Amino acid sequence: MSQQEEYISKLSLYLFWDIDITKADMDTCPAQIIQRVLEYGQWEDWQLIRSYYGLDKIVSICKSLRTLDPKALAYICCISNTSKEEYRCYHESLRNPTIWNTE
Repeated sequence: MSQQEEYISKLSLYLFWDIDITKADMDTCPAQIIQRVLEYGQWEDWQLIRSYYGLDKIVSICKSLRTLDPKALAYICCISNTSKEEYRCYHESLRNPTIWNTE
């Protein structure tokens, strides 16, 4: 079992309800994995992706995400000492306000 397969097998299975987890690749689609763990994962899932990718890569990927849950954005900003204005998802949410998001 490769290191990547070992990490994937330890992630919560419910995070990947729509894909075949045996075909998932942490290096091919890191944005999808990081976003799902931040928005829906458990603490153990976060620890796994942080040890695999490292905080700098996670922050870099999060900065390019079009959408990210506001709580996940606040968390990543807090632990990386970055401002929410540096993230694409923050500006996208301001451009496309909804009835629930009037910031």
